[in-house]
Amino acid sequence: MSKVSEIISNPTLTYAQQVLALARLAESEDDTLKLDDEFKLALKEHTICDLGEGNAPYRPRYIVPDYDLFMEKGCEFLELDPPKDLLEAVNNLLIFYKHVPSITSFPVYLGNFTTMFDKFDVDEAETRKVMRLFLKHIDKTLTDSFVHANIGPKDNRVTRIILDLTEEMQLAIPNISLLYDENETSDELALACIKCMLATSKPSFANHAMYKKEHEGPYAIVSCYNALKVGGGGYTLPRLRLYEISLKAANVDQFMNEVLPHYCELIFRNIDARIRYIVEESSFFKSNFLATEGFVKRENFTGMVGVVGLAECCNHLLGIDDKAKGFGNNEEANALGERILDKINELVHAHHGVYCEGCNNMYVMHAQVGIDTDGMEDSPGARIPVGFEPELYKHIQVETKMHKHFVSGIGDIFKFDDTWNNSKGAVLDIIKGAFNSGMRYFTAYNADNDVVRVTGYLVKKSEIEKLNNNKTSLNNCSAFGQGAARDSHALDRRVYNESGS
Repeated sequence: MSKVSEIISNPTLTYAQQVLALARLAESEDDTLKLDDEFKLALKEHTICDLGEGNAPYRPRYIVPDYDLFMEKGCEFLELDPPKDLLEAVNNLLIFYKHVPSITSFPVYLGNFTTMFDKFDVDEAETRKVMRLFLKHIDKTLTDSFVHANIGPKDNRVTRIILDLTEEMQLAIPNISLLYDENETSDELALACIKCMLATSKPSFANHAMYKKEHEGPYAIVSCYNALKVGGGGYTLPRLRLYEISLKAANVDQFMNEVLPHYCELIFRNIDARIRYIVEESSFFKSNFLATEGFVKRENFTGMVGVVGLAECCNHLLGIDDKAKGFGNNEEANALGERILDKINELVHAHHGVYCEGCNNMYVMHAQVGIDTDGMEDSPGARIPVGFEPELYKHIQVETKMHKHFVSGIGDIFKFDDTWNNSKGAVLDIIKGAFNSGMRYFTAYNADNDVVRVTGYLVKKSEIEKLNNNKTSLNNCSAFGQGAARDSHALDRRVYNESGS
């Protein structure tokens, strides 16, 4: 059966999902972007992964529009005037969202709901009604869990309404992050977010104090947990599959001095080529209204160097077969993990990026969350392998050491039992301590939730069950969740009780 026929005959795909799958097939089968032979070999050997970006990139992977500018001036191309009230604001945004592309064909960033709607919040009952319809519309039309919104760092009534509705409606879309800064975010808001997080797996907490120091100008948390410039984004995100790369080395020294630099150079060459094609050959920055009207600017985009499988890489290089005695539970393996990330960071900073002037002409490191076909060989980013997590405080201590270089995003997920609902203040103390120690992004969920966090995105366990029964699911990410749960055991994380054990 041909690939086209497989897509058309798949009973678990909706019509829209079939259209997207066919489009991605066409993009992947094209040979417009000429890949060098070494990179092709790396793709074949799975030492490098291009995350299905295809050979004819016609838009950047992640686009982060300046929604403040949109709300201020409207949009000439879409014939939208600046909104005068909440209903007009929501209507304009829902129209605008349909025209913001990404690698998923859905917007990966919806704006900061706290700031966008504040001036339009005149009547609480009306705001609640409109926000309920707004969230429902997003969930049923932007059917992809990489769709992401921000709230915070400060509190207001719109934010509290969003939290109330998120908990009540139990929607997997959109993903939400709180930009948390202990000096700007009240404990009351943080505790309300923790209550919602334990019930719906969102919002997550982003270390706003840390990120805003590193990003010149406004940034946003988008897609899973990617931190990118507002009015810009990420051109491309190929991945270093560190475990597979480690198989090419005879020892740690050869890995650090020869093998890892070689594969980093392959990644850099590919990123350079993809960016040049997007900027110089595709029409996006020449004619798309997002660029021509200033909602995004080319110089605010950058290339992203993805990393997966650090844990398995360290274990292999040190000859550790038992994951319970490896990375996350072994000081030598943890120290090696830091060395490897330091080396990648050194190599990334030494490379002069193309067409990313607003990002200091440098690409950025990203701890990629993994894909459903990774299996057990490549843990997401720099995380401890699922099922082999140590006690909570040790888990956090290990992970905070791995976060420093990932200015475009890294995150950790903690699975809690019901006892934490009685200790939300303790969760807040944990987050404060973790952020003060260098953790960038903290998220947790209740083991009994229907809405759960897989590797970075959200799905419903009930929707995965639909796919298991050969039925369709509206959320495109349900299929990813199904594969990750089945092949990577992504939902089998250690469950922490109130004592942290």
